[in-house]
Order: sequence, then structure tokens, then C-alpha cells
Amino acid sequence: MAARADRQMSFRSLPTVPRNVKAYFFLAPAILVFSVLVLYPIAHSIWISFFDMTGADLFSASNKAEWVGLANYLELLGDPRFHVSVQNTLLWFLLFMLALPAGLGIALLVNQTAPGIWFYRSLFFFPFVISQVVVGLIFTWFYDPRFGLVGKLWEWLGATPPAILGDPDLVNFGLIVAGLWPQTAFCALIYLTGLCNLSQDQIEAARLDNAKGWKLLRYIILPQLRSATFIAFLVTAIGALRSYDLIVIMTDGGPYGSSRVLSYFMYEQALSEYGTRQGYGAAIAVVLFLLTMTVLSIFVWRTLKSEAEE
Repeated sequence: MAARADRQMSFRSLPTVPRNVKAYFFLAPAILVFSVLVLYPIAHSIWISFFDMTGADLFSASNKAEWVGLANYLELLGDPRFHVSVQNTLLWFLLFMLALPAGLGIALLVNQTAPGIWFYRSLFFFPFVISQVVVGLIFTWFYDPRFGLVGKLWEWLGATPPAILGDPDLVNFGLIVAGLWPQTAFCALIYLTGLCNLSQDQIEAARLDNAKGWKLLRYIILPQLRSATFIAFLVTAIGALRSYDLIVIMTDGGPYGSSRVLSYFMYEQALSEYGTRQGYGAAIAVVLFLLTMTVLSIFVWRTLKSEAEE
């Protein structure tokens, strides 16, 4: 008995590893991957934005890149193409927010128990599962003034069909509508998931108090969908600020550069067939990164503040 007690005391006397150390141990692989694939590229982009650098300089042993300090950023301030890109990026962000109320409306519409509702849900969610290439090709045909659906509609109305993708005043709105189609389906899916997790007790209690329609939606349903709105806003905002694929597919930045956004302008300057200015492109990427972080930080701060006040 004495020997057994001694063994138990010796086990108890062994140093224990603190819980937070164990947590960091298990998080280490994820932190390493995140650092290599996310943090290092961000830091490297910030660093090369202070150089006059080409693509060849990145892999050259002689490293002929020239330190220019803030010259790339000062050049951006005087570049009219940058001004157009910023304006178009902000336009994408503002109009892309229409995906949230549209997605909520669709989710409320299909959140029913009517026969065959699964078919209508599939129709509304279909745009989310197809690639952006397909979306771009569909809307390119849709906007064609000769044989597209928009052109036929204008002819039926007795008007001359507009060349939406060829008009500098209309092209951005046409691109944003094309981007809203799958984004609205995504938001509807997020909201439908939230609607399936609503507290039925609160809804029934509100109905007993004669709350219905707009009052039921505003005071009972929407507060419970706050987490769904949070996710939908973050994903939609990021999608708007990094919009690139539809522009490449549908307009390639045209006409006359009027559909450029920051992400496309960055690609055009640093990575395209004629773009070799890696330092200038990195400066554009840093501006886009700061813009994205500013928008998301303000939204997260306001969300946390509103939750703390309740």
C-alpha cells in the first residue's frame, strides 16, 4: 500500500502542461499554413510596393530592383486610371449590398411547406452552384443588342437596343447585375439556414400578442438573423471589393478602361501580358487591402458595439 501511494504521489508531482500551451500546440500547423499562405504574401507585397520592380527582378539573382520609397503611391494619386478603378470598386461595393435584402426576400419566399417548394428552391439557388465563367457568358449573350434578350425586349418596346457592355455609362451596372445574380442566391442560402433555426416559441408568443407582417419581421425574425446577416455582409463585401473574374470574361476592362476595378487594375499592371510593373501592382494591392480591411473593421466594430449595448 505504501509503494502504491508513493507511485501516485510521484505521478501527481510531475509538471503539468498548461492548457493554453496545449491549445497553441494543436493550433501550430494551422498557424504555420496561415502564416506562409496569407501573412507572408501580404508582408511581401507591402515590401515590394516600395520598389521599382519587374517580374524578372523577383527571380533574378542580380536583383536590379530599385528602392523608390513612396513613389509608387504618389504616382497612383495622379493616375486617372486609378481614380476610375477606385470609383468603380466603391460602386460595386454599394450596389452589391442589394444582394442582402434580395436574398432575405427570396429566403422568406421559399421558406414554406407548400407542395413542390423544393423545385422553386432549386431554381433560386441554381446560380450559386454554377461558375462565374458560365455567368459571364450567359449575361454577355443576354446583353447582346443584336440577338440577346435585352435587345429583343427593347425592340418589342419600339426602341433602339443599347450596347450595355459597349457603353461606358452602362457597362458597370451591367457587370454588377451579372454579379448580383449568384451573390443573391448565396445570401438567400445563408438566410434560409438562419430561418430554419429560428425560435418558434418567440414567434408564437409574438403572434399571440397580435404581431404579424412587418412587425413580426422587424422585432422577432431579423434580430434572430443577426449572425446570418453578419456572414452575408462579410462575404458580399469581400466579393464586391475583389471583383475580377466577370470583368475579365465580359469586358476585359473596357470599353476604354471604364470598367476597371482595383483588382483588375492590379492584374493589368503587374501580371497581364503587357504588365511588368510588379512594384506598382503591389502598391495597388496594398491600397485594395487597406480599403477592404477598413470596410470590414468598421462593420465588425459597429456590430460588436450594437450587441454590447443590448
